[in-house]
Amino acid sequence: MKSIRNIAIIAHVDHGKTTLVDKIMDHCNALDDRKQRTELLLDSNDLERERGITILSKNVSVTYRNVKINVIDTPGHADFGGEVERVLKMADGVLLLVDAFEGSMPQTRFVLSKAIELGLKPIVVVNKVDKENCSPDIVQEAIFDLMFNLDASEDQLDFVTIFGSSKQGWMSLDWKKKTDDIMPLLDAVIQEIPEAPYNEGTPQMQITSLDYSKFLGRIAIGRIFRGDLKEGREYMLCKTNGDRRKVRIKELHVFEGMGKVQVKEARSGDICSIVGIDGFDIGDTIADLESP
Repeated sequence: MKSIRNIAIIAHVDHGKTTLVDKIMDHCNALDDRKQRTELLLDSNDLERERGITILSKNVSVTYRNVKINVIDTPGHADFGGEVERVLKMADGVLLLVDAFEGSMPQTRFVLSKAIELGLKPIVVVNKVDKENCSPDIVQEAIFDLMFNLDASEDQLDFVTIFGSSKQGWMSLDWKKKTDDIMPLLDAVIQEIPEAPYNEGTPQMQITSLDYSKFLGRIAIGRIFRGDLKEGREYMLCKTNGDRRKVRIKELHVFEGMGKVQVKEARSGDICSIVGIDGFDIGDTIADLESP
């Protein structure tokens, strides 16, 4: 069973989040060379590409050192507070990406505060250290003070800081020592972010976001917190209003690269998407038929 890390990225507009994800994908060869390559992979919505902001959260997945890393995008605006919290609940840790010149911004603090409340382990990435007159060390100290003021735990305050330039494609533990790639960041993710636990028992998955296909209809996305889900099986859809009804999973997908791959079974700890369930809402739970 492959080890899994679920990590959410927190960043302000223009601090380099989408560029960093591009570099992670490139390094891990997650893109199929036969497919057309476009920059700014995460900003796939036309409005997002035009404005350079992230509105809807998206998932990408890479494999590094035989570890599956699910990278979960987070909306960068307090206006999407409800979605921010739901998305963070799929993660076991966060990458806090900040500009080496500008430091942390108000919207970043809002999302970070939610991550701290949920007990997520942070890794701080001080980006754009190639900028003139930037002060990476001061930014790092300011982030520590911010986390302290947000009542972060001792474990959360004992964070690793990675410095570098997403645009130039390098990351390092020392901003004065430029490297050739982003491996120090990926190594930190594997070493610092807790492994997604495999919880045995009856299946349980909360629907935290949704996708839509004109061919398949509404698609439920979420993290499996317990047990395994299997294609073709019947489950109970437990609504937030207390209603319950039987549903069948027609297709089951897990994330791979920028896309999804259909599987027969998905395990606890992984993030998956489900086709064939009607009448669901975000916040609903998919559980075993025999669940009380």
